[in-house]
Amino acid sequence: MIRRPPPYAPSGVALAFVLALVIAAPSWGDRPQETPGVPPGTQLPGTAQAPADAGPPSWTGKAFREGVVAVSHPLAAEAGARILENGGNAIDAAAAVQFALNVVEPQFSGIGGGGFMMIHLAKTNETFAVESREKAPAAATPDMFVATGSDFTGASTSGISVGLPGTLLGVATALRNWGTISLGQALAPAITLAEQGFAINRFLAADSASFRTTLQPETHALFRRPDGTPLQEGDLLVQPDLARTFRLIAAQGPDVFYRGEISHAIVAAQQRTQIGPTGVGRMTLADLDQYNVKIRQPITGDYRGFTLASMSPPSSGALTIIQMLKMLERFPLGDATQGFGFGGTRTLHVMIEAMRLAFADRAVWMGDEDFVHVPKIGLLAKPYVDSRAAKISLASRMATPAAGNPLPFDAARGPRRLMLAAALTEHPGHTTHFAIVDKWGNIVSYTTTIEQGWGTGIMVPGYGFLLNNELTDFNFVPNVATGNPGANDVAPFKRPRSSMSPSILLRNGTPIAAYGSPGGATIINSVLNITLDLIDHGMTIQQAIDAPRISVTSAGGFVSREAGFSDAAIAGLQALGHSVGSPAPIGSVQAVVIDLQTGKQYGGADSRREGTVIGLPRPRN
Repeated sequence: MIRRPPPYAPSGVALAFVLALVIAAPSWGDRPQETPGVPPGTQLPGTAQAPADAGPPSWTGKAFREGVVAVSHPLAAEAGARILENGGNAIDAAAAVQFALNVVEPQFSGIGGGGFMMIHLAKTNETFAVESREKAPAAATPDMFVATGSDFTGASTSGISVGLPGTLLGVATALRNWGTISLGQALAPAITLAEQGFAINRFLAADSASFRTTLQPETHALFRRPDGTPLQEGDLLVQPDLARTFRLIAAQGPDVFYRGEISHAIVAAQQRTQIGPTGVGRMTLADLDQYNVKIRQPITGDYRGFTLASMSPPSSGALTIIQMLKMLERFPLGDATQGFGFGGTRTLHVMIEAMRLAFADRAVWMGDEDFVHVPKIGLLAKPYVDSRAAKISLASRMATPAAGNPLPFDAARGPRRLMLAAALTEHPGHTTHFAIVDKWGNIVSYTTTIEQGWGTGIMVPGYGFLLNNELTDFNFVPNVATGNPGANDVAPFKRPRSSMSPSILLRNGTPIAAYGSPGGATIINSVLNITLDLIDHGMTIQQAIDAPRISVTSAGGFVSREAGFSDAAIAGLQALGHSVGSPAPIGSVQAVVIDLQTGKQYGGADSRREGTVIGLPRPRN
């Protein structure tokens, strides 16, 4: 059915802002050091190789003063921008963006999932996170996945993997405490998009071919054509059930979701698919009723005069990223005269080795600190980090490292534990991230998810949203059984360990950039790549986003990489003993930047998805 475009579709100006850059950059590495990237653009003040006239980074070459929205979809970006234009703040805009993303990127996030919203309040100079991570139900047990006899795919597409969803309560909590608009006002753009429909982009079209869109009749009916084939780019997607759900929430608040009619539908939906005699969804109405969000302080770490604030447990993001930064600070990553420089073999090698060491620690020590002792102080203590970094040799790849023992360096350590090398398989997540700054300088850096693409594939019948498979972020096989601490083993009401890393970069205590990424465990390394590109390699935010990335998410060390690194650099890594994969995209970073001296605001967006920056005031035609 042909429908008119929704009123929240991008204006001509906004459409002109849609990113049109090619991911495949020139080969960077093993060549004289220069400032790579796409002009125009300049470096963060104080970074390496910055020319004398350097200013802040820029996506469009234009600066703004009344707010910037950087989102992975232009329709969601438009929803947030209009909230800012109408006097809302960054928290208001973030709420509108999140609900709009539920409509236009249903495979990545939504009210059936969870997330971390990092907030900076300019007036009080406070930085904190609204944590709405999914939780295990009361009946969850450490061996519940193994007991089903199913493999990972079977478990991740059944109700047993559904965690108590937190996104709605997280957004509502942020609005109630720091926003200026109502929940209904934040939902309005999403309701319009869902009711009137929108032309899907190539990313949603490609993802609709997933087998997960065929597993349940409601999912199949919405995300497949009548003949059963996947949706195609340009198809009009109308979601009346989701619009009805949003109207219910606008009228009755989060209670209708956690205690009212929607809660009954959620519980019934996650019990529809069973694997084996015990493999059924374990969530109850009582579980949903007790769900709560947490306000958490970020973990911060210094690196070459900058400070990175990122997500604390149950995320492993900040601890892993900051530990890697501390290991890498001893190497002159930006100095090509010493064999480093962007994309050089030495730079990539030490990054890979730091990733392997940090991910070994992550596998053993990190989990929900409401349930287990996470040795945060010890993991980042200089003597401990030095002992880990000493394992990095410039001459060859190290053998598979075991996790270290940070407990002697941890002032608040718990019982002494045995450490073994953990053999974990990291499954890719699809997730989304966006960043917003308003005219007052308030910032939101928000990563949100339903875990894998399409979550479980289970849509709540009659309500139009997908349920997460977040509980598969727990250890599939109990880790404690191998002599490890079991920091990420399943337990009732425990939150699974996350990789989501919404981050804010500060200079002298003041934010200068906010960024993050989707991508499962690769999120951590996307944030690391961006941070090093900004600080060590003097890139603009857009250059950093466009630059190729490298990632390792286990101690074993298989290297994922993007196209754009030189053949010589890759051959050099292989000569050192690394196993390097074929090029494939890693993450999708959206970012905002603030110039401390002028107050001007900038944005960066990622063409790995339909990244879009809208800055205010909009340019006049």
